[in-house]
Amino acid sequence: MYTLVMIAADLVAITILALGIYYLRHRRRDLVVAFVGVNVGVLAVAVVLAGTSVALGLGLGLFGVLSIIRLRSSEISQREVAYYFASLALGLIAGLSSTLSPVSLGLMALIIVAMFIADHPRLLSRSRQLTMTLDRAIGDESELVAQLERVLGGTVTQVSILQLDFVNDTTQVDVRYRIGAPAEVSSALAGARR
Repeated sequence: MYTLVMIAADLVAITILALGIYYLRHRRRDLVVAFVGVNVGVLAVAVVLAGTSVALGLGLGLFGVLSIIRLRSSEISQREVAYYFASLALGLIAGLSSTLSPVSLGLMALIIVAMFIADHPRLLSRSRQLTMTLDRAIGDESELVAQLERVLGGTVTQVSILQLDFVNDTTQVDVRYRIGAPAEVSSALAGARR
């Protein structure tokens, strides 16, 4: 009986996570299918393993194996990795809980709340990251930062030169920056056009 309640709790949790949070914010149907499929698969295996004496070790091993397989099969962003692990964790918590535990239900709720907050569009909404190629080779970091701030209309917080090509006169950089307020961006772009 308790197992059925935990299965229902897991299905509600993964629906909220995959459809209510992830899909509404990012609109990637393919990953919703992956998150739900992995969650339900892990839940099913964990329920079966919960009746054995090696359930915890086997469950954690399964978590690791599935993570490696999925993360190596295609390139996904760090945000999607977080959703992927949350889906796995929800399935393991629900599947390995042999009793109706307030702690298990609380942990499942904590995962959903943490993902809701951490991936909220308003949290760090002005921070951006780009990998880009500039049409000149710039080795001086202060000159590079000034050029990037002109082009991006924001404040560079970190820059790493990935490739400096003096033959083709290009610079490839990984840049993290904060966009300015809309008025600041407009004035910066207007100044760059002059």
